[in-house]
This record gives sequence, C-alpha cells and structure tokens, in this order.
Amino acid sequence: MSEEKRVQGARDIALDALMQVERANAWSDEGLRRGITRGGLDSRDAALAARIAYGVMQNRMLLDFYIGCWCSQRPERLESVIRNILRLGGYQILFLDKVPPRAAVNEAVEMTKRHRREKAAGMVNAILRKFAANREDMPPLPKGSPAQTLSLRYSHPRWLVERLLSLIGEEETEAYLRMNNQVVPTTIQTNPLKGTPEELEKLLRQTGAQVEPHPWLAGCFSVSGTGDLEQLSAFREGRFTVQDAAARLVATVATPAQEDRVLDVCAAPGGKSFAMAMDRRDRGQILSCDVHPHKLKLIDSGAQRLGITSIRTALADAREEHAAWLEQADVVVADVPCSGLGIIRKKPETRYKDPDEIAKLPALQRAILENCARYVKKGGTLVYSTCTILRRENEDVVRAFLAAHPEFAPAPWSHPVCGERADGMVTLLPPEHDTDGFFIAKLKRIGN
Repeated sequence: MSEEKRVQGARDIALDALMQVERANAWSDEGLRRGITRGGLDSRDAALAARIAYGVMQNRMLLDFYIGCWCSQRPERLESVIRNILRLGGYQILFLDKVPPRAAVNEAVEMTKRHRREKAAGMVNAILRKFAANREDMPPLPKGSPAQTLSLRYSHPRWLVERLLSLIGEEETEAYLRMNNQVVPTTIQTNPLKGTPEELEKLLRQTGAQVEPHPWLAGCFSVSGTGDLEQLSAFREGRFTVQDAAARLVATVATPAQEDRVLDVCAAPGGKSFAMAMDRRDRGQILSCDVHPHKLKLIDSGAQRLGITSIRTALADAREEHAAWLEQADVVVADVPCSGLGIIRKKPETRYKDPDEIAKLPALQRAILENCARYVKKGGTLVYSTCTILRRENEDVVRAFLAAHPEFAPAPWSHPVCGERADGMVTLLPPEHDTDGFFIAKLKRIGN
C-alpha cells in the first residue's frame, strides 16, 4: 500500500471518529479502536489517526474560530462532514510539523469529494489555503475577560473555565487547560504476581518503548512509543496493568489488610480492584460490582489475565440495597459516576458535555454514598473517589454525607506527594501532581 493511501486511511478513520462523537455523543477512543481494527492500520498509522482526531477535539473551538474568519457561513451552520474535514485540515496545518500544508489541503479536498460533496470542495480548498498562508500569523483572538480568552485559546467551554478560575485561580487554570491539550504518557503498574518491576522494565525496553520509573509510585512506569499496549506480550501475559497514578492512589489510600473483605461498588473496568488485589498478593476477598453485565466480563477477563483469584464479580446497582451485604465489608470503595472533567487530557470530548446533565450528578453520587455506607462494618473504611475536580461532586457531597451521618468521620492519612490529609480528602491536579484530576476521601465508621 502506498504512503499516500496509508495516510489517507488514517485521516478517514479520524474523520469517522469525529463524526460519531458529534452525531451520537460517542466516546472517541471506542470509535477509533473500531476504525483502526476495521482498516487494518499498523501502529504508526493508528497513532496518526488518534493524534489528529484527539487534536481536533482538543482545539475544536479555536479551529472553528479560525474557520469562521475565512468562511462566509458560521462554522456551526456548515454540514457536519464539511466542518470536520475543515477542522482536520486546519489542525494538521497549524499543529503538525511533519505534515506539509499543501498535502493537508489537497487531502481535505479529496476527502470532501470522496464524501460526495464536490460542490463544497472549492470552499474547503480556499479556507485551508488561508490556514496555510497565515499559519505563522493567524488572526488575533478577540479581546475579552480572562475566561473568554482562555476558553477560546484552549478550547474549553466558558462555563468550565469560569468554574476553574473560581476554584484554582488564573495561573493554575491556564496550566490545567494547557496540559489537557498535550499528549499524555501512559502510566502502568507492575503485577507483582507475575514478576518484578526490573523484569518488566527490561521487557518493555526490548520492544523499543520509552520507559521511565514513576516519580512517586513504586513499581509503576510512564511509557510511550509502545503502539497498542494490548498487543505487547508483557500485557497479554499479565505482567502489568494500565492505570493512572491518581486512580492507583485510591488503592493505596484504602489500604485493606490482607484478610479484609473488600467491596468495590462501581468497579468496572476493574483497575482499583486489581490494584488492591495485587497489593495484598491476591489474599482476602474482593467483591467487584457494576450495573452493566458486559463490564463485569471486562473485570473477569482482566483478573484472569493478571492471575488474580481473590476477585469475584456481582451485578449490582450501587444505589440499591443488598441486604446480605449490610455491615459485612471491612473496606468499601465507591468510585462513583462523575463528570469526568479530571480526565479531559485522555478523553478530550469530555469538555463538551452538557452542563445541565453534569448538574444532576451530585444527586446520584449522594445516593450511592448513602447506600454503600450501609455495607461498612463498625470500625471499617469507606473510600469515595471521582475523576473530576468540581467541589459540588467532591467535597460538597462528602461533607453533606458526614453532616447527616455522625457514625462516620474523616480518616486522616498522609502521602509524600499529598502531604498530611487531616480531613481525609485530597484533590489531585494535573499541573501540581502530574496525574489526572482526581478526588479521594477516606472515611471511617466509628465503633469497635
């Protein structure tokens, strides 16, 4: 297959993923994975498809602003396929040094024709030629408030930028937004049931991957240049699992003793259950629950790959009481459904979620916390976590719960990176901790 055809296939798959996100509110990684498999792309072309699809979503508002500078129609009034072809071409011209601007323009025109939009080909050509001619001196952004400027520059909705400004200030907000638009190394953890960190590092380096020990998580590495991790023999053999340092910290904070009974009420795809099982050398019992049957299969298959036998799975809605579980668990972990605004750097489309839908989440989170607290033994531990940094989903939920439940109290803990957490709570921020945005609260049920 010619180089031109191979790159063309990558661009077509990226376009298809973008269309699915826009049309069906789908997750981009799922659409990309299906397209890459269907198209038979090798690791290099798969990486290109992912880079340009994610890059467009990371810069969508900025790209639309520039498109609007040279288009007679407002970008939102353009047909979806044309709008996304323009975004793809504009992104490659502005952000990818290895793609010649002329090639990006020509391929966008040909892509327009392949989608039977011949009448729009001239417009696509004219707009993207403007991108190419002005790539070193693009039109200035309109002057406005810090929220307006940061929103457009980093393509995050204004409501979210305003919320971040009120939470963490302008400097930290800009650093957070900038990191959300950068390529993120993958964090993996060694499975001690299948070998040592040193053995894993050696195996990964033999594949040509870049491997760096994680700065504050023992047995964990930041890796890049691996291609599809799931195709590595070390992955298939269960020598490691993929998990961000922030999510991994939940297991560290929970610290179940070797024989403790653990209940993970929102467990899929299983990362926190796996981490707790590996920390305990596969001793004790962990019951990992989810409301979706197909997600339980992911936990089961993951545990089998890792050689973990201490995990059982159960179909359960975390809001509904199971009488047999009442006061039976030494440790309950509730990583509740949330807005996901802490993992925008990995799921860039998350930033475009409907804020009205996000506003409904605290009620769901409170219901889960209320219910799963009943499963904690006296003297037991309850860990609440989210992958967002919004207070209304985090501290506000926990504090309201504690006010209504005097039988629970904050459980202080400490960590070299997080410091002393006297109130049991921490919010992790990408610029400060080099992790996903994450919230963890550790509570104790009072009593012997």
